Amino acid sequence: MKAIILAGPGRAQLAEMPKPSAAPGEALLKVRRVGLCGSDLNSFRGRNPMISFPRVPGHEIAATVEAIHGEHPRLRVGMNVTLSPYTSCGRCASCRRGRQNACEYNQTLGVQRDGALTEYIAVPLERLFPAWRDELDPGSRELNLEELCLVEPLTVGAHAVARGRVAAGETVAVVGCGGVGLGAIAAAAFRGAVTVAVDVDDAKLSIARKAGAAHAIHSGREALSQALRDLTGGQGPDVIIEAVGMPETFRAAVEEVAYTGRVVYIGYAKEPVSYETRLFVQKELDVLGTRNAQPEDFLQVIAMLETGRFPVREVISRTVRLQEAPEIFAAWSAEPTRFTKIMIDLDEP
Repeated sequence: MKAIILAGPGRAQLAEMPKPSAAPGEALLKVRRVGLCGSDLNSFRGRNPMISFPRVPGHEIAATVEAIHGEHPRLRVGMNVTLSPYTSCGRCASCRRGRQNACEYNQTLGVQRDGALTEYIAVPLERLFPAWRDELDPGSRELNLEELCLVEPLTVGAHAVARGRVAAGETVAVVGCGGVGLGAIAAAAFRGAVTVAVDVDDAKLSIARKAGAAHAIHSGREALSQALRDLTGGQGPDVIIEAVGMPETFRAAVEEVAYTGRVVYIGYAKEPVSYETRLFVQKELDVLGTRNAQPEDFLQVIAMLETGRFPVREVISRTVRLQEAPEIFAAWSAEPTRFTKIMIDLDEP
C-alpha cells in the first residue's frame, strides 16, 4: 500500500509499505481522509521532541471498515468511522483513575508510533467511533467524511470545556481560534455558554463566530482586559480557556478570569511563565490542565457536528491527494499562515 513517510526533518516522501491485517480485537480500515494539525507540522520540521524518524504521520482520520476481527455492538463492514489515536497502559495513576486520556505512557498515532497517512490501518475496536451518533434515532444523521475527519481535533477543545465544567449561561472566553480553540468555542456554545473568541486574526475570528462565538475580540487592536470587562459587567469571564501557549496569554488568563473562576490550559508555553501568585489565592481560582480527549468527548463532538452548524467548509483551507502530501508539507512549512486545516484525500480519483 502507499503511505507518506517522514524520513527526517523537512523530508516527506511517498513510499510503499506492507498492507496490515486485523489482529484479534481489531478492525482493518480503508483510510479515506486524514487531517493535518500543528503537531504534524512540527514533526515535519523536526521540532516535535516526541517523534523519531522515519515515521508515518496522521491521527485525524475518517475511514471505512473493511474487516472486523472480533465483536463490537455497533461496528460492521462498510461503516464509516473515526478513531481515538491514543493508547493507554491501564496501570499508571491516570488510567487507574479512569482518565486514560492523560496516560503517562500514551503513544499517539503519527508521533510515538506510525500513523494513518496510509491506504490502510489496523485499529483496536474500542478506539473506533461510528459516523452515526445513533442509527436508530430518526433525529440522528451520518457525518460526511470531512466532518468525520474533524471529530478528533475538535474533541481536544471539547475536553477542555469539560475540564472547565462549563455550564449554560456562563461566559467563556477562548484565547486562540486555531483548530483546537474552535473546538472549545463550538463545545462551549453547544452547552449553552456565552462564548467569546479572542485572536489577532480577523479571518479566524470570523470562523469562530460561525462556530458559535457570540462575541469576538481582536486583541491586537483593542485592550483585552477592558473588552472582557465590558462584556461581563466588569466581572470577567467565568471560564477562560487558553489555546495559544504563550507566556503573556498564560498570565492574561489568570488576570482576566472572574473571582472563583476557572482557567483551563490546552497548550503549554515553551518557556517559563512568571505569575502574580496572589491572584490564585485572592480569586480562589481553579487552574486546570487538559490533555487529549475521553470517549465521551468524541460522542459529544459527533452529536454537535450532526446539527450541521459547525463551519466545516470554512475550516478546511486545502484538500490534496496522497501523492501531493510531500509538496503540501513543504508549502505549509514555508508559509504556515496560508493554511488553517489541510486535509489529505485518499480516495482514488
